[in-house]
Amino acid sequence: MILAVEHAYHRRLTNGIELAILPTDRRSVAAIEMRFLGGYAYERPACLGVAHVLAETITKGTQRRDGRALNDAFDEIGAGYAVSAARETFALSCVCLPEFVTRAVELLAEMIIEPSFPADACEVAVDLTRQSLAALEDDPPELAKKHLHQQAYNPPLNRHVYGEPDTIERIGREDVVDHWQAYLKPDRLLVSVAGAVDPAAVADLFERLFPGTRRIKGGDGTALPLSFPFRFSAGQSHRTKDLEQEQIAMCFPGASAADEDETVERVLIGVLSGGMSSRLWQSIREKQGLVYWVGAWFDRPRTGGIIHLGSSCTPQNLEATSEMLLQEVNRLADDVTESEVQRAISGMLAAAQTHGDTTRAKAARIVNDLFYLGRPIPLEEKLARITAVRTDDVRGYLRRHPREQLSIVTVGPRSLKNIA
Repeated sequence: MILAVEHAYHRRLTNGIELAILPTDRRSVAAIEMRFLGGYAYERPACLGVAHVLAETITKGTQRRDGRALNDAFDEIGAGYAVSAARETFALSCVCLPEFVTRAVELLAEMIIEPSFPADACEVAVDLTRQSLAALEDDPPELAKKHLHQQAYNPPLNRHVYGEPDTIERIGREDVVDHWQAYLKPDRLLVSVAGAVDPAAVADLFERLFPGTRRIKGGDGTALPLSFPFRFSAGQSHRTKDLEQEQIAMCFPGASAADEDETVERVLIGVLSGGMSSRLWQSIREKQGLVYWVGAWFDRPRTGGIIHLGSSCTPQNLEATSEMLLQEVNRLADDVTESEVQRAISGMLAAAQTHGDTTRAKAARIVNDLFYLGRPIPLEEKLARITAVRTDDVRGYLRRHPREQLSIVTVGPRSLKNIA
């Protein structure tokens, strides 16, 4: 495997922005990723869902132009952009031709600094958020994940992006403006830019377009937090729902992004759930025929980590499926093979060199490094860590991360006997 050595320029600007730039001269596009520390974990308890409403309304116009004119301005330079609210960050992404980076950042700055928040747009966004929350009732896997997060994660990390029915009803334009004013500030902004760009010129651009502001404080006079401590809670619960399938969602503590075990955990997930040859698919789906789907994944708040297992099965297979999920994880400590580990590593390397090699993926990876680790990590360094993982590392990980404490949620017609 031959990779071009990456060198990302990283600095904190005088206005507070933390900026990383990855020059890639042979790329035909440039990608901009912006992350404000102001996702839905930062919402006021009375206004849960407001970060999502903000993401829907910040694009509807500025002090200079209405929403249609704003979209036309992006279209004129062939730029695509997206805005979304995540758990701990409020994200903006943009892809354009390198020669239009300056114009794209100017438009993004206008959107962020001068939004108009039309009252009718806020009302529509609240109504759409209400509908999205209601639609979760018709999406059992997502409903199970929502309940599992609420049970296993500590507040405010256990919230849902759409809030709750009673809090959505309270959201007005002034609440949207309050969240915007508090959190969409340069001293809470992480930015990455990848493409055929000049690092010095990009840094000057962000310095010029985003004037510095003093750090805003909360109602008690303390500075607004930059992260939240993570705590895991074990438990077991059931949501009765008239379905033909049972949804099983369970999780247990894993590695944080800064943990030395983080890379081993990625390989472990690949062994468990990396395609149709993975442990869970072969053992539970193909050999036993117990499930419609099965998977494993990790989730990482900024200060912690969790491994999730999930599946969908018939009600009569609920107990057997739940037991098999844990059994397959536990027995890896005894019988994981080198071929399984190498297959998982090969899949990860292939992913890094295909969809992970797009310009936008590079920019997203770098901004994630800023969020979790405080500095960009070269891709070749990450892949070297992955290729160094062996079976003993996987076994050691499972010893260091026991599964005695579980959080389990089931959704469907039958409840699960207590196995936690």
